[in-house]
Amino acid sequence: MKLAPGEAVIAILHTPREKIFGILDEIDPSGVSLRGVDLSYFEDLSRAIAAGEEHLNPSDYFIPMWRVERVTRDEASAGTASLLEQFFARTGREFAEL
Repeated sequence: MKLAPGEAVIAILHTPREKIFGILDEIDPSGVSLRGVDLSYFEDLSRAIAAGEEHLNPSDYFIPMWRVERVTRDEASAGTASLLEQFFARTGREFAEL
């Protein structure tokens, strides 16, 4: 099944190695566009929003295809909630609202 705009995804990049979690805007031969956060900031963002503290909002990213190692759909697996579900459970907010 093809990835579609509006889906939650994790983009794994190289040079330098990064993992970005976000909502897919577009994917085409030139690259990937999404609105998201570095996966290393996900926990801090969730905690800050749940506590009503100031936080950095997700950013709009364009990642050229030469940096993309893979893009995967954010899905629950083996009893573990997806990142999108975890975010909602912790904050009571939809990630796409940010």
